[in-house]
Amino acid sequence: MTARNSAAAQAATMRANARRGVWQRLLAALGVRTGRVRRADAVAARWEHGAAGEAATARLVAALGSQGWVIRHDLRMPGSRANLDHLLVSPCGTAVVVLDSKHWHRGRTTLLRNGRVFCGIEDRQWQVDAVARYARRVSRALDVPGVVVWPLLVIHGSPIAGGRLEASAPDWGGVVHVLGPARLVPTLAAAPKAHDPARAAVVAARVDRVLHPYA
Repeated sequence: MTARNSAAAQAATMRANARRGVWQRLLAALGVRTGRVRRADAVAARWEHGAAGEAATARLVAALGSQGWVIRHDLRMPGSRANLDHLLVSPCGTAVVVLDSKHWHRGRTTLLRNGRVFCGIEDRQWQVDAVARYARRVSRALDVPGVVVWPLLVIHGSPIAGGRLEASAPDWGGVVHVLGPARLVPTLAAAPKAHDPARAAVVAARVDRVLHPYA
């Protein structure tokens, strides 16, 4: 399944909506950007930045398909308006990875400080907490005995101190892994100890029944 990239679609919608109306079209024809348009363009640019990270992650994890991983992109979160950037079922059929893509400032290092994840001086722990919440919801929605859900954050742009971080999140008993793109595929590829295509197919079918495409 290819990445639909709802972030890019959202950005395009924002830009189009800000330019609706005769007056806005007239001003645009005259080369004038109103405050409304400038604000929409600024927000849309952030969405497009994120969309680039999602597309880069999709290209990276595509290589795992030949190793037995089942890969899905841009799924609707059960009971929420949020979307799941990427979801992967392991070849052994015992793990589901909820993978969130971020594109953070290239000139600032991502690190752990007092148990919280920062990008430079910016506290980004809320994004770690979010992917842990997504993993909890996915686990409840799938409800497959013996399947563990892993929350994982891949950071494009910002270098990660030590190459990878193991963060924690409220009400999440395990680790939230924070990786750079260079560590992503090797980390996942090394995880399965055995392959069980039949079990993986059952889990993938369950994913497709309960987690629908966002679009």
